Amino acid sequence: MSKGKAHAALTIAGSDSGGGAGIQADLKTFSALGVFGTSAITAITAQNTQDVTAVEPISNEVVAAQIKAVLDDIRIHAVKIGMLGSPALIETVAQSLKDFDGPVVLDPVMLSKSGVALLPNDAVEALVSILVPRATVLTPNLPEAAKILGEDEARGDDAVLAQGHKILDLGAKAVVMKGGHAEGETCRDWLVTPEGATHLDAPRIETRNTHGTGCTLSSAIAAELAKGADLEAALTRAHGWLHGAIQAADQIDIGHGHGPVHHFHEVWT
Repeated sequence: MSKGKAHAALTIAGSDSGGGAGIQADLKTFSALGVFGTSAITAITAQNTQDVTAVEPISNEVVAAQIKAVLDDIRIHAVKIGMLGSPALIETVAQSLKDFDGPVVLDPVMLSKSGVALLPNDAVEALVSILVPRATVLTPNLPEAAKILGEDEARGDDAVLAQGHKILDLGAKAVVMKGGHAEGETCRDWLVTPEGATHLDAPRIETRNTHGTGCTLSSAIAAELAKGADLEAALTRAHGWLHGAIQAADQIDIGHGHGPVHHFHEVWT
């Protein structure tokens, strides 16, 4: 990088003590992609590769104070929003970002890899009404998209695209419908915008080490947007980079359950 200020991104999300998802995954992703990472922690979770055993929310006041402290001092080029635990916190985050004019990547975190609910039902409506219209891009997996819309999970490209367009109707400027939960040998992600839809395909990799893939993809998109890429270019780079991180996940052998992807697969040799 030539002399000058680094590109910086802010992640607003929960902490994963196991290091594979949440704030930890976001900061690793920012670093791996050449972006300075800052953070506002919304909750402390006790978790590892096998289970989430405790969740302790951070007070709304402290979350707001963290965001303010970062934005008051550091030029932030993109924001990624992850785990939010209540309607009041969703409102707090929206208010804290009201003057931020850069791209916002919203990852609607609802379930942990082990199946523990991370977003209460009463917060889904608040997420849809308050933050979805604020998002530059929303990055739900297929179960999350179905929950946002109150529908069954989409099966097949036509159904996925139909739900993507319905999410646009909720106010999002763009949506990435992540196909990791679908079946078949190919994993297909769709970028849906008012101008049309494009897809990115990758061979499905046989590995149990996929903890944090959603957090990692959304933060990778945010990192690329922070560096000035347009949305399609940001998704293309993030998609390819994440595929490499999943391919390399078995090399690091972390934990006894769903291990993390290898965020530094392009750095560690």
